[in-house]
Amino acid sequence: MILKTLDDLLAEGVSGRRVFVRADLNVPFDKSKPGVISDDGRARAVLPTLIALRDAGARVIVASHLGRPKGAPDPKFTLAPVATRLGELLGSSVVFASDTVGVDAQAKAGALADGEVLLLENLRFNAGETSKDDAERAAFADQLAAFADFYVDDAFGAVHRKHASVYDVPARLPHYAGGLVLKEVEVLRKVSETPEQPYVVVLGGSKVSDKLAVIQALLPKVDKLLVGGGMCFTFLKAQGHEVGKSLLEDEMVAVCADLLAQADGRIVLPVDVVAATEFSADATHDVVAASEIPADRLGLDIGPKSTELFASAIAGAKTVFWNGPMGVFELAPFAAGTRGVAQAITKIDGFSVVGGGDSAAAVRTLGLDESAFGHISTGGGASLEYLEGKTLPGVAALEK
Repeated sequence: MILKTLDDLLAEGVSGRRVFVRADLNVPFDKSKPGVISDDGRARAVLPTLIALRDAGARVIVASHLGRPKGAPDPKFTLAPVATRLGELLGSSVVFASDTVGVDAQAKAGALADGEVLLLENLRFNAGETSKDDAERAAFADQLAAFADFYVDDAFGAVHRKHASVYDVPARLPHYAGGLVLKEVEVLRKVSETPEQPYVVVLGGSKVSDKLAVIQALLPKVDKLLVGGGMCFTFLKAQGHEVGKSLLEDEMVAVCADLLAQADGRIVLPVDVVAATEFSADATHDVVAASEIPADRLGLDIGPKSTELFASAIAGAKTVFWNGPMGVFELAPFAAGTRGVAQAITKIDGFSVVGGGDSAAAVRTLGLDESAFGHISTGGGASLEYLEGKTLPGVAALEK
């Protein structure tokens, strides 16, 4: 159980005090427009915590990672554009440090006035952030902790990582859970421990191997498990169907066959797919039966009959958890399945959770009403690991 929350910290009083906020500002950028954020959802998710601390007079020091730099500065992964966007969202300028724990960060942290917000440069520009060596990670955590009087974790998307800013810094400071982390844990506990039946889980994405543990954990609890995306082709292969050039994990075919046998009809697979000549928006494509994918085609979306089948299964649910798109939704010809399933989820008379990652991105990319979903998680990997029953290091750190 998380011991202390942001509300507890605010009640204690933070005016003039330095508060280190671990946020998840790992936002995607527009590939055709360098420096332009394509989805600021994660930045918006942490706003309530930052605004509450700022308005209470705290001196707020925000830290995050972005991408996967190799433990050294890399201009491709600078958080500078995120600082600009965060300032726009907050309605007040955000100071940006050009390093994480160096001379610039120390000077700007020391000069912060009450109610000001500082964003440090990318945590992963420092090898100590992600190091598996406890001593190296601890040394970096010491430098981060020296900035502040209190620690707040509102980066749910990173709590499954045993990283310095997530796991080690809270051991060095009085620590509190931000509202976002608290809400995420509450929602995931509900869908994993006490879901209202009927309970339908919708899984997509590319690989069965990525979702195997969560399938095994959820299968005994669900009424229906709907499988789309690239991972469905390994299941179709397990049923004896040819899948052409579609994504396939040969080593998982036998595992999928076992899962289908255990499920006793509760795993629902596509009955038709959109099959294309190549992975391209301009490729020739047709709807074919899932059992009749041509040898020279690859499936890039579930078909209209499958969308109807999935929507029908979703319609009567009281709880729905969705993680993973049904197809390559970024390409217009292959977005209909994901859109149709998402729209069906918005219409249930119950509680729905979008499990972060590409599913959350799809909701925004396809222009769907975010408020029509019960909860949109900011952490795809963290959500799945929680549902698998794993201990999340960042949450464990807040429970100590």
